[in-house]
Amino acid sequence: MTEQKLTQDQKPAKKAPKDYGPIQFPDRIGFALWRFERALKKGLIPPADVGGCRWSAAVVDEVAARAEEIRAATGTLPDMGAGRAADVLSERFGIEVHSEVLIELDRVGLIESVGEYKGYDLYDGQALEHFNDRAALERAQRDGKLLTRTDAAAHLGIRASDIEHLINAKWLEPTIWVRNSRHPRRAAPTVPLFRVGDLDLLAVHPAIDWDEVKATPKGRPSPLAKLTPRAPVDADAVAR
Repeated sequence: MTEQKLTQDQKPAKKAPKDYGPIQFPDRIGFALWRFERALKKGLIPPADVGGCRWSAAVVDEVAARAEEIRAATGTLPDMGAGRAADVLSERFGIEVHSEVLIELDRVGLIESVGEYKGYDLYDGQALEHFNDRAALERAQRDGKLLTRTDAAAHLGIRASDIEHLINAKWLEPTIWVRNSRHPRRAAPTVPLFRVGDLDLLAVHPAIDWDEVKATPKGRPSPLAKLTPRAPVDADAVAR
């Protein structure tokens, strides 16, 4: 007697897994990987209970029952790089937002850097989702603007050589270093960028006679050459 083939409906149901790995688990409950990782970090999903790297079916079923609750608690935006975050802010506020503003928003604790991807900072997606302070954004856009040495000198109305004295004495320090556009991408960052907020604090610092500095003609020694090395300017202390 010839064995008859089972129809699709007659085939035995595939057994459910006894445990799940870090890719199968979020797929099973319909979570993007970023949401799954954020839920883990927040303790909304328990640590792996099988071999330290997998989750038992019982745990997965329990988490699946709370999926909507976890979804609400983990927000709608993943952690992202400065460029994408700036695009989100541009759309939300209807103004052009530059990626460097994220450095400033991180500095003041409003949207913090929470990790890296391929050497670039990632910013907190939940903080980004809830950020709605236009005044704080505009302040960050202004104070956090980054300038080259040459542009920093122009901002203060002084010579490029004067800026070098501020840098050498550590009265002015770079916020970040970037690659020279004329160099290969794999080359080490070589160009320092300076924060406008730091320059504006220096511009009113009582220890510097800016009239004398600006009146010094080209070719004459800078009065700033007499600055003694010091720690970076404390913005809060100056403000007080």
